[in-house]
Amino acid sequence: MKRQVLWINPLGTDLFDRPILEFLKTAKAPETELEVRSLGRGPLHLEYHYYEALVLPDILHELKRAERAGFDGAIIGCFYDPGLREAREITERLVVTAPAEAALHIASSLGHSFSIIVGRKKWIPKMRENLAHYGFKDRLASFKSVELGVHDFQRDRGETARRLRAAAKEAVERDGAEVIILGCTLEFGFYKQLQEELGVPVIDAVLAPLKYLEFLIELKQRLGWGPSKAYGYEGPPQLEIAEWKLEEQYGLRGSGSR
Repeated sequence: MKRQVLWINPLGTDLFDRPILEFLKTAKAPETELEVRSLGRGPLHLEYHYYEALVLPDILHELKRAERAGFDGAIIGCFYDPGLREAREITERLVVTAPAEAALHIASSLGHSFSIIVGRKKWIPKMRENLAHYGFKDRLASFKSVELGVHDFQRDRGETARRLRAAAKEAVERDGAEVIILGCTLEFGFYKQLQEELGVPVIDAVLAPLKYLEFLIELKQRLGWGPSKAYGYEGPPQLEIAEWKLEEQYGLRGSGSR
């Protein structure tokens, strides 16, 4: 059964769209068809809470457009998982996940403890909040910062590999990490060499949500298991949305083509 999957780069640049699409293709299932989109406006990274707040409406409305266009699933492509809970409120058929949720679930199945390699120390408080929210804080061995910004990871891949290797090695040997999570989507492409050198699983933050989403879509299609709408993911009333003209204000009325 074919499945249509959208990766949203929640940035105001398409600089990473093509490289991420090509990388996703290396791991996708044969029946998965992929599209990668960026937002077309807004900040060029989400390293600050203010930037994250700015992109939330565009992420959510892009997901609504994807659902109306017939996509089966979507990934919010930032390790902060911006808007994931909100996305599950406003979608009915579309299956949505994000990198941190996916990577944490996978890592917890592969070892008792994991370390997360982040770009900057600035990122750690938000990621620690997500760990608690997802219920994995007791599995954390450590956070390791390589002091690189989002746009630095792919700029000098040799230097990035050196820093990731040093941080991951310390996490395994000193902190007792059994699994390493690369805690930024722009750290893509380094996992294979690292896990060969370290001898432990290294979770790539681009491939993890793709494989997790394929699994979630299959659960939805074959077994009918999707997000519960009973309490936390109960959606806002359509009557309110219509009365307040929210779709008109945000340019959603009549959208649905890809």
